[in-house]
Amino acid sequence: MENLKMILSNSDNIPVVGLLLLITFFVWLWWREASRNDGRIAKGEFEKMREEGRDKIHVWPYLTRVEFLSSIVIMVVLTVWSIVLNAPLEEPANPNRTPNPSKAPWYFLGLQEMLVYFDPWIAGVVLPTIIIVGLMAIPYIDKNPKGNGYYTFRERKFAVTTFLFGFLILWLSLIMLGTFMRGPGWNFFLPWELWDVHKVVAMTNVDLNEKIGLRGKTAANLIGFIVTVGYFSLGAVYYFLYKDKSGIIKQLGVTRYAILAFLFLTMMGLPIKMVLRLAFNIKYIWVTPWFNV
Repeated sequence: MENLKMILSNSDNIPVVGLLLLITFFVWLWWREASRNDGRIAKGEFEKMREEGRDKIHVWPYLTRVEFLSSIVIMVVLTVWSIVLNAPLEEPANPNRTPNPSKAPWYFLGLQEMLVYFDPWIAGVVLPTIIIVGLMAIPYIDKNPKGNGYYTFRERKFAVTTFLFGFLILWLSLIMLGTFMRGPGWNFFLPWELWDVHKVVAMTNVDLNEKIGLRGKTAANLIGFIVTVGYFSLGAVYYFLYKDKSGIIKQLGVTRYAILAFLFLTMMGLPIKMVLRLAFNIKYIWVTPWFNV
């Protein structure tokens, strides 16, 4: 456990430890408030509270007082932090001594971890762009007024579950993985394992077509194309099977549903690719002369 203590006490990793604690607290706080509101909605009390204005408070002095006290607490914490902990500064860069592992700042570790599973241009350009565009598109795709201004889970199960999965599992977990479990050579180490710079691991450079026994560029391109297009066609299959039964499809319409399905399938492609890489040593699904997926 000495290695874990060293990682946790590293000045670079203190924000990540604090982030983990804060996220845990605020998710618990949201769940408590959402459960209370869902209970009120089930009993028919929530609408009465909203009509009477009991679900609102005045900005002054209630919200202003909380924000003022929060700013004081944050200022004290940052002051103590800067006095007690040294800034994580190192000596000037030495081209003869490359850090191992060479890690990005903690807020970019998720992207660095994604480089293990995808081509650099996909992990560093395409996926971040889709994430940003997808977040911008949410207000135009999801026009459901329920859940605006109050916490709830029962009224927004799909939206809340998708957001929590994307934020907690597909982003924060990648940051935690890159911080605590990636050692020299970007090899995977359990938190209590000592980081061995001489660790030998199996090469994970087997593509899907080679895994199933097909060789050659044409086979790699064709198999990858079929699998990738087939995967993204699942949204269309679901639409034609449940367009008369699904409330989400009726509410969104064809265009907004197509955008939502594409974004959702793209998001789920990351954990699928991680499982294929870590469990089956499959590096790429679709191999072409121009890009690899």
